[in-house]
Parts: sequence; C-alpha cells; structure tokens
Amino acid sequence: MAIKVAAIIGSNRKESYNLKLVKYMKDRYAEQLDIEIVSINDVEMFSADTEENPPKGAMDFKIKVRNADAVLFAVPEYNFSIPGALKNAIDWMSRSGHDMKDKPTFIVGSSMGVLGSVRAQMHLREIISNPTLQPKLLPNNEVYIGAIHTKMNEQNELTDEGTIGFLDSVVNNFVEFYNKIK
Repeated sequence: MAIKVAAIIGSNRKESYNLKLVKYMKDRYAEQLDIEIVSINDVEMFSADTEENPPKGAMDFKIKVRNADAVLFAVPEYNFSIPGALKNAIDWMSRSGHDMKDKPTFIVGSSMGVLGSVRAQMHLREIISNPTLQPKLLPNNEVYIGAIHTKMNEQNELTDEGTIGFLDSVVNNFVEFYNKIK
C-alpha cells in the first residue's frame, strides 16, 4: 500500500518547476507514494486573532496535511529563502493542532539557478525544527535540482539520468525511513 503524502508546493506560480517536479514524482513513484498536491494558494494570512478558529482556506490546508501519512515539501528559493506564502502556511500548521508533529517528512527543491534552492531548504529545515512543528525529517537526503529547466522535457518529465537516479534513491530511502519509524 502506498504512503499517503501531502505534497506542499512552496510556490504559487502556475508554471512552477517544483509543481512540475512533484507531478513527475506522483506518476513515477505511484506504487510507493500516493501524492496529493496541497496548494498554499488559498491559505489566508496567519493571524493570532483567528488561530483558534482558522478561516476556511487555512483549515482545509491544515486538514489535508493532518490526514496524510507523510509530508513532502517542494521548495523554490526566493531572495535566498523560502517564499512568504510557504512561511505563512507553515505558521498555520504550527498552531492549534500541530499538524506536522512526528509526521515523516522529506524535502525536494529545484530552481533555474545552479544551486537548486540550497539556501531556501536550509531555512526551511530551521523553520520546521520548531518544537510546535517537529516532523520526523528524513536525514542526509538533500535534493537540490539546479538548472531544472534544462532537465525536463516538454511533457514535464525529468530527462537527466543522474537526477532521476538520485531521486529514485531518495524516495527509496524515504520509504525505508517511513517504515522504520511507523
């Protein structure tokens, strides 16, 4: 049985390479991972005034993450960090419900630049280490796909064999990690 994964796309861009990457992963790893793309687009701005009674978009987002077996973040890099919309969604998960606590989690990221979201992922790892979030993060499997626009074809499939092989190994490592801790 495939692991039910909530895939949080860190970008709200329609043609996001991270969205394309997750759609590719959804198809390629369907036997191992049942990936549901969880959008951050409709998550209202976090406010302590409404944290105990979240608005609909935030609540829908929280429920999808809470009901998943695991979480996948696909994060781009904006100005050397994570996008503000992703930080906002994470803020909602840290309040009233602690939606990620002990949930097996892994991170991938891509960009058109050569570093493939390295700095954004460093910040994301720091943010989700907060005690109110505390997912069980897959260690030692960092996926930084640089120059992503040169590694996908027009059907949005990865074509770079080295990248595909590495991603295969990370997904296998995640499945083993998930089975070990669950």
